[in-house]
Order: sequence, then structure tokens, then C-alpha cells
Amino acid sequence: MRRHAMTAGVAAALSLALAACGGGSGGGATAPAAAPSATAAVQDALSKPAELTFWTWVTGIEKTVARFQAKYPNIKVNVVNAGQSADQYTKLQTAIKAGSGAPDVAQVEYFALPQFALSKQVVNLAEYGAASLKDKFAPAAWGQVAINGGVYGIPQDTGPMAMFYRKDIFDKLKLKPPTTWAEFVDAAKKIKADNPDNFITTIDPGDAGGVDSMIWQAGGTPFKTSGESSVSVTLASDPGAKQWVSTWNTLLGEKLVDAQPGWTDEWWKGMGSGKYAAWLTGAWAPNGIINSIPKTKGKWAVAPMPQFDAAKPMNAENGGSSVAVIPQSKNIPAAVAFAEWLNSDPEAVKSLNSEAGLFPATKALLDDPAFRDAPQDFFGGQKINQVLGDASAAVNPGWQYLPFQVYANSVFKDTVGQAIDGGGDLAAALKSWQDRITAFGTEQGFTLTSG
Repeated sequence: MRRHAMTAGVAAALSLALAACGGGSGGGATAPAAAPSATAAVQDALSKPAELTFWTWVTGIEKTVARFQAKYPNIKVNVVNAGQSADQYTKLQTAIKAGSGAPDVAQVEYFALPQFALSKQVVNLAEYGAASLKDKFAPAAWGQVAINGGVYGIPQDTGPMAMFYRKDIFDKLKLKPPTTWAEFVDAAKKIKADNPDNFITTIDPGDAGGVDSMIWQAGGTPFKTSGESSVSVTLASDPGAKQWVSTWNTLLGEKLVDAQPGWTDEWWKGMGSGKYAAWLTGAWAPNGIINSIPKTKGKWAVAPMPQFDAAKPMNAENGGSSVAVIPQSKNIPAAVAFAEWLNSDPEAVKSLNSEAGLFPATKALLDDPAFRDAPQDFFGGQKINQVLGDASAAVNPGWQYLPFQVYANSVFKDTVGQAIDGGGDLAAALKSWQDRITAFGTEQGFTLTSG
């Protein structure tokens, strides 16, 4: 699945509930234990009649839901695709504001979850015992749903970053997968020298999430929230952001990477033809490659992300979603029980991976030899889940999204995106993005510091 940038219209709609509110990512905080009665109610709900509506855009997830209904036939789950990411959030916000029409359960990406949580538009699942699930999940995944001492979603999938590369191209040029960013720049120069029309990779001028992930992977933490309303934005001074700027100013300035919107027909054509030799993205990418450019079977391989310091490997997430419960639900205990089973039951998690193509968030599957050691025919028999599982374990803890990240992403293309597209200075562009973010946060009643 792809993480989409949010449109300004959606950002405006979602910002209506922000004034005088505080919140943000807790970076893995553990919520207090639930009252026994609430926990018992979740278990009891599995044996009682209920009907739930689940909004999700995951293709194939109906098969996993069918497994739940076979096991718990008293609960009927209606799966509805209300649109992907931004489209769904617009409809969800409208239904919540109207007081009717919202689902019981909804897929919410990690970057958007703090905003829904701080405006109390999703249920604090800690009140229903969800904090007890913490140890089932990869720390980075749990850190994205543990917000301000509560638990506002159950992790569904993750996107630890890796380098998907055209092995045929690298072999032809006698290149090894770069282990450092300095080697990545050198490889990019050799690819360009071989064919001036080719690039080592692309960067999407509209993809805030991709740049966030790159800064995270460099060890950056430019967004932080403390207490109820204090937010700091340090895109201009964050050490990780500076490392990203240094490398990508070179790559863009020397035209070694292509500023190209992702997921378009032209972009996929470039991936298929070899115009682009690598894709730096989340572990969910294999399904996209297999389904969109099937004729490249056997030409791809996977390697860890390049590092700024090979002695201190770091990684980040790119994408990933949680499943949240909406307060408007008339069957909250049943909704909580469904969300927990869907994303933590071993049968469900294996189904989400094999039948819906989601990269797991649970430790049990990430560590399962049958998962890790399975050769992937499309990737020339490589056991890619070993690389991707190790990538998950290497994700830096403590990353936080803004409690208004939806808005921040919506203005990325007008600041950093312009520099990417036009070859401008990325440092100045990050400062411009920071200024837009801090002005908006201040208007919404947060106390902003920047640097």
C-alpha cells in the first residue's frame, strides 16, 4: 500500500477539531491497564450477536475477515472500501461531525492517527485492555499507536525501509548494492555515465511521507510533542535532516535521481524498462512490483538501506496502518475484539500477509522461520523476508508524527516539493516547510517551538 499525501481540503476539514487541543505520539508509552469489566466485555462480545462495519482499502482483506466470521459466527462484519487514505479520512471526518454514518472500525495510517486521537475521534483502546498486546508487536509499530499514554489503534502492517534494486542492471555495471550513502552516490554516477537517460532512483515531489522516512532513517526526530499542547519542529536544525539534505542536494543537483511523481504509468514504465535502477521504500513494495511490472520477474533483489554510518545501522518505516475503533459505534466491545483478532491472532496475521500482501507488525510472524526463510520466486529465489525482517528490527524507536501531520503533508509539495522539482536548495525548503507548519500549529492553539 502506498502512503498518500493529504490534500489541503482534507487537512482543513480535519483541523476543525484541533483548536485548544493537545496531543501527539507517545513514542511507545504504555497505557494504564483497563478496568476488569471493560476487558471482560471485549471477551464476552465475541459470543454475542453484533454487526460491524469496517472501512478499509486493503485488497483481499475480505478473506481474513471471512476467517474471523467463521470462528465467531455471531458477529457479522461488513467490509466497505470508502476510499484510500485521504478520501476515506474526508468521509470519516464528515460522518463523525454529522453524528451518524461512521463505521465501527476504520483503517487509519500511522501518520494520521495522532490527529484523530487528540480530537477524540477514535476510542482509547487502553480502556478495553489493549495495552496488554504491546509485547506482541514490533516496538516501532506499537510506538505509532501509543499516543499520550493511551492506545488508539491496533497495528496492522508496517513498512520498514529497504532498497529494492534491479539486480540485472547492477550486475551489468559490476555494481554491488551500496551499503553507505557515499557508495549510493558513487553508484548513481556510474549508472548515469552508462546511460545519461537513466537514474539510480526517483524522488516524488509530492510525497512528504517519503522524505519523513528518509530523515527518520538518518536518525532524525524533527517533530516532537510533549504534554497536551507543546510541539517542536526542528526541520532546519535536526541532525538527521541535515544529513538527508547533504546527500540529496548532491543527487538532485547532479541529476543523478529523477524528480518524478510515483505510481503513475510513466513511473512504472521507468521501473519496468530499467530507467530507474532502485526503489527506496517500505517492505510492502513486492506486491506492487509483482502486479504492476510482472515481466521483470527474476530481475529484482532486495538489500538493506544505505547507511550514513555503517557501524551504526539505522532504519525507518515508510507507510503502515492501524485499525482504530470509532466512538460512534454501538458495539464498541465487539469492535475492539475484532480489531484485536484481526491484527494479533496468528491465523489472521498470516492471512493478512499471504492473502492481502501486508507486511507484518507482529513479532511472532516476523520471527517465524517459515516466513523469514521462504524463497521468493519473483526475486530470483532470494529469501527477501530475511532482509525485510532485519530491516524491521533496525527501525529507530522514538519517531513522532505531528498532531497535525495531515496538514503538514498537504503543504509539503508547495515547499520542499518545489525544491525537489526545480533543483532548489533542500535546506531552505525544509525551513520554508517548518515555517508553514509552525504557523498553522500556532493558529490551532498549540505552543510551537522551532529551530
